Amino acid sequence: MHPMINVAVRAARSAGNIIVRHIDRLDRIEIRDKGRNDFVSDVDRMAEDEIRAILSQAYPDHGILGEEGGGDDSADHVWVVDPLDGTLNYLRGFPHFAVSIALRHRGALEVGVIYDPIQQELWTARRGGGCTFEGRRVRVAQRPGIDNALIGTGFPTRFEALHTPYLGMFGDIFRRAGDLRRTGSAALDLAYVACGRLDGFYEPGLAPWDMAAGALMVREAGGIVGDFAGGDRYLETGNIVAGSPKVFADLVRTIAPHRVEGIRA
Repeated sequence: MHPMINVAVRAARSAGNIIVRHIDRLDRIEIRDKGRNDFVSDVDRMAEDEIRAILSQAYPDHGILGEEGGGDDSADHVWVVDPLDGTLNYLRGFPHFAVSIALRHRGALEVGVIYDPIQQELWTARRGGGCTFEGRRVRVAQRPGIDNALIGTGFPTRFEALHTPYLGMFGDIFRRAGDLRRTGSAALDLAYVACGRLDGFYEPGLAPWDMAAGALMVREAGGIVGDFAGGDRYLETGNIVAGSPKVFADLVRTIAPHRVEGIRA
């Protein structure tokens, strides 16, 4: 693997060990509300500290932008870190969450790693180098559209202004798709699109660390990633659509009547 991927994998696995080590002590974990339906725990912070330590030791000149610790994103190289994507799942003992680490170079996504510490499943991607799942190259599923497809999504429960437009797009997709899944981890949903477990994914109101690594994986697996207008501003708007070229185009068309300009996280 590329040296930067190796370092990110080591950081993700080490953070995953911390997460799993505390899963049987959930009643003793300190939890703080960050906002409406948004939580952070001691485990999130410990996992991010571990990732920061490993990345900083290997690349002291790189910036780090983390969900819990913030950071400086003005450097040429910036690591974008979500130490525990799916915190609410974790705090309820629902075994579906992941560590997500991406590297941006002058704004372009270069490296992505997503690690599921419960299933011990690992996805990696490098710009121009493809996407791998457990060491094997993977490709997105080639559906002709959303009819009978399995589509992943996430509910924008934290943002009341997004509720009505989201329900409109959900209804139109629900009427056509084979089924929908709401798992509670956007990072894993995007990784699942990359390896064909899901045919597509859409969600409004995300932060860059929720989707940076997964977005690169979908692209490197032959898919398309964009915002709700079909453009490339998903990291800015927080609204993401992902899938094979035909599924992506169909999702964007279906979402279009419900898209409200200016509404974002």
